[in-house]
Formats: sequence, C-alpha cells, structure tokens
Amino acid sequence: MNYQKSQMVYSDYKWSARADHDNPKFIAAQDAAMLNREEGYEMLYFINSLALTWNWNDNLVSRQKLERIIRVEVPTDIRTHIGIKNWIEQNYKEI
Repeated sequence: MNYQKSQMVYSDYKWSARADHDNPKFIAAQDAAMLNREEGYEMLYFINSLALTWNWNDNLVSRQKLERIIRVEVPTDIRTHIGIKNWIEQNYKEI
C-alpha cells in the first residue's frame, strides 16, 4: 500500500517542485535531505519510505498517525530525513 494524496490528514500542502534536487524521485543523499513539511509530495514520499523501512503493509491508520506526528510533534529544528526518523524511533514504541 502506498499512502495517497486523497488519504492524507492535512489538506494545506503545496504540490509543486521547486528544483530537481527537491524532486522525491531523486534518491541520492536521501538520509541527509531536508524534509519540507509543507510540500505534499515530499511528505508522501517520506511517509511511504518510512513505512517500507519499518515493514508496514496495509496500514492506513499508522500512515495517517505518522503524518500527524511529523507535522505536529517532531520539533521543527529537526529537518533531515534521518533526524526525523531517529526522533520518531526514540519517542514512539509503536505507531
């Protein structure tokens, strides 16, 4: 299952790429990449990547909860993919 735009909790995302390095299909240096929490395609890509990493199958509720955590709970000064992932792993036993 891939998390889809229509399933997202928040509807205030921007849906435009600013540059090639901002494109979610560009995979180089992914862990060090900054996540723009206002860009919908970046959030979708990141949530789906985490779900794959954590071996989630068809769990829409977990993906929606993860979206809320990233938007509301992860401190805004943590901006890299790996930083956000590590913060979630350290602060949540189960999503």
